[in-house]
Amino acid sequence: MTIRNLNYLFKPKSVALIGASTRPGSVGAVLARNLFRAGFDGPVMPVNPKYVAVEGVLAYKNVASLPLAPDLAVIATPPDTVPGLIAELGARGTKAAVIITAGFKDSDNAHGGALRRAMLEAAQPHLLRIVGPNCVGLMVPGQHLNASFAHLTPRAGRLAFVAQSGAVVTSVIDWAQPRGVGFSHLVSLGDVADVDFGDLLDYLAGDPDTDAILLYIEAVRSPRKFMSAARAAARVKPVVVVKAGRSAAAARAAASHTGALAGNDAVYDAVFRRAGMLRVHTLDELFTAAEILATTRPPAGDRLAIISNGGGIGIMATDALGYMGGRLAELAPATIAALDRVLPATWSHGNPVDIVGDAPPERYEAALLPLLQDPGVDAVLALHAPVAVADGAEAARAVVRAFRSKPGKTLVTSWVGDQVARAGRQVFTDNRIGTCRTPEEAVRAFMYLERYRRGRLALMQTPPSVPEQFEPDAERARYVCRQALADHRDWLSPDEVAALLAAYHIPQVQPRHAATPEAAGQAAADIGGPVALKIRSPDIIHKTDVGGVVLSLQGEAAVRGAAEAMLEQVRKSRPDARIDGFQVEPMLDRSRSHELIVGIAVDPQFGPCILFGQGGTAVEVLNDTAIGLPPLNMRLAHELMSFTRVHGLLQGHRGIPGADLDAIALTLIKVAQMAADLAELVELDINPLLASPEGVLAVDVRVRVAPVADPAAPRLAIRPYPKSLEQTVVIGDGRSLLLRPILPEDEPKLQKSFERLTPEQVRLRFFVPMKELGHSLAARLTQIDYDREMALILTEPGIPGTTEIFGVVRIAADPDNERGEYAVVVPEHMTGQGLGALLMRQIIDYAKKRGLREVWGDVLRENAAMLGLVRKLGFRVKDDPDDPSLVRVTLDLTALPAT
Repeated sequence: MTIRNLNYLFKPKSVALIGASTRPGSVGAVLARNLFRAGFDGPVMPVNPKYVAVEGVLAYKNVASLPLAPDLAVIATPPDTVPGLIAELGARGTKAAVIITAGFKDSDNAHGGALRRAMLEAAQPHLLRIVGPNCVGLMVPGQHLNASFAHLTPRAGRLAFVAQSGAVVTSVIDWAQPRGVGFSHLVSLGDVADVDFGDLLDYLAGDPDTDAILLYIEAVRSPRKFMSAARAAARVKPVVVVKAGRSAAAARAAASHTGALAGNDAVYDAVFRRAGMLRVHTLDELFTAAEILATTRPPAGDRLAIISNGGGIGIMATDALGYMGGRLAELAPATIAALDRVLPATWSHGNPVDIVGDAPPERYEAALLPLLQDPGVDAVLALHAPVAVADGAEAARAVVRAFRSKPGKTLVTSWVGDQVARAGRQVFTDNRIGTCRTPEEAVRAFMYLERYRRGRLALMQTPPSVPEQFEPDAERARYVCRQALADHRDWLSPDEVAALLAAYHIPQVQPRHAATPEAAGQAAADIGGPVALKIRSPDIIHKTDVGGVVLSLQGEAAVRGAAEAMLEQVRKSRPDARIDGFQVEPMLDRSRSHELIVGIAVDPQFGPCILFGQGGTAVEVLNDTAIGLPPLNMRLAHELMSFTRVHGLLQGHRGIPGADLDAIALTLIKVAQMAADLAELVELDINPLLASPEGVLAVDVRVRVAPVADPAAPRLAIRPYPKSLEQTVVIGDGRSLLLRPILPEDEPKLQKSFERLTPEQVRLRFFVPMKELGHSLAARLTQIDYDREMALILTEPGIPGTTEIFGVVRIAADPDNERGEYAVVVPEHMTGQGLGALLMRQIIDYAKKRGLREVWGDVLRENAAMLGLVRKLGFRVKDDPDDPSLVRVTLDLTALPAT
């Protein structure tokens, strides 16, 4: 379940409090006080057989005696009573419950887990949603609903706060009260038996009373649902997150470099970044970010101008900007000239703009106007230190006037100090302009805005097409992995590793296998030139640790002697290890190459993740790596590379040419595809991957496999491209076209396809005239989440982004996966070949297999062609009561025969 029946949680018409009490200090008494005194406009019905009345309201002995079925039940009774109460409430028609009671985990008591299962089984037949158990409760100030035992009633506002910890919720309320911060929702999730972060992200993303969503996360349940909901929410409003437990188990024990480096917190960083969420590390940062994002438009870029009445605070802000990775704007000559005309001769003549300590309000206004008009300035930070000769509140009003007269830029303010500065900050608060107490806090707030801008931009960027089309031999790769498991081995042999890389077209060194030192010498003679000698053993993962690698050997005799010495050394170091001989490889010219690491590790929560960074034997010491989530495209692969320090070296330095960055990115895409295809693959290490101007070459590779119960079970946190939906179809003119899911790379060709629609087709499809398909809408239509939406296109075979699109059909499922809205369009030059019917049948078949119960759409009444098509397909057609120009068409998928 997702948002089904959540309205009964947050907008109930009636509430029952089961376990209400009059005993001072008890949870039942605090709950009763909060519910009755919050001003809730509806009946609140206390239930407890011990009392005649609670808070002056008649109490009821049990659920059966309630005069009506409550929309929402708040339960604070012993854990053994809860499953029965849920069953009774569900039978009466209650659709939501907040369970305050603890004791539903195996660690709580002997039968805590059984109680949890019984509670959920009791709720399921009635679709009754549960928040908790073991939670503080929930609050919706705008509805005057306080179904919690918090010590304070929060103010109404436009921030939603969701946390697993009840203590954090109550602390946040305490923090927010004196600062005047208000909330649309506060939810304590507790043990997260039912309603989770994914559900609430979906609900709050569509809530018109919420401007920003704040999360305090300890762990994520249902990673794919969380990622899907988070990516959807972050597209429409800021989502700011604090993740607790950053230092716990920083890296799990693993045999490979990748496993050691892919720590839990690094994976969460990748998760939040991929979802477009803004991560902060403390509650104070959480609310600084939330306040600034809720009041201030993100900048168009990262160039910041600073204006202040004191050089010291301006310099402090500049230092903070540099430390946090920001950029000081370079003022245009015209701006300098304009400032010269309105400022004293002693002003700083540059950025930061020091307008001198005696600055009256008028000087602030006159100096701010040129900065707001400078095309090289994306945002302005206005600072003020208290002085005896000028009024800070009046200066704040002058800044507001200037900002209102020249809108379009981002403005952040900091009136530094406490008692005297408070009035100035209140001016900004009253005008919904972001304000902070210190210069450093204000710079941090600007950087939150900039990070949010970059995150949203990343969600909408169009990836370039891959430089080459590759078709991995996934079946061959699966056979290799499963054969090793059948032989009771978890590490692939060098030959199996070579076959695996070949299946995914990853360039690799071609080693020669030598069973004896003599054979190794002969292999070196055959190769000619310097060679590398390596031990072969299924039991030795890091060969250099046991003297199992010797480089730059020249000649047969040298190799034979080195092999004999190596054999003796390895047997001393690892007498238990099985030795399969040696590998002999040609030495590579590394003078123009960089040693990189590329790997796969499986996170216990989010599944396979991809590691990239600087490689070599000291990779853990260097710790220059970044984590990404599969699947990847060219943009995401390049972005992953950019998070490392080695990325700068890869672009060339001091006369050394840069590496082929596209070749590295393509390798990352191939490895990510491997992670998606091979359920048995649990660790992969390519270290080093040599990268040069000529391309990449995998030199040393380790792969570990493990059996899986269900290879088809979802493993990736983000659903990968559903290749199984691809098929070749023959259209009316005899051409063979590819029917496949849409990809982000298809955006340019989708825009081209739109250009071939007639104005009438555009109006009938989009209901409004449109001259072009802009980037934002085109990105939204191509960068879809396959877990909740599907779009199929008819196109020519070839690299996505380079082939023409001849028709599109899509379906967008509701968060509850019950109903889906369809849309279909075929350019006029392709009409008359039955493509509309073909596409509609395909999407109906997909929707039925997905488990949807209904497909629906709104059609203009004059669109006779579409109405004729859907009638032939079995849709029901009904008038839209709210718009006479539209008709609603629906298809009951449950009535269709099984396919």
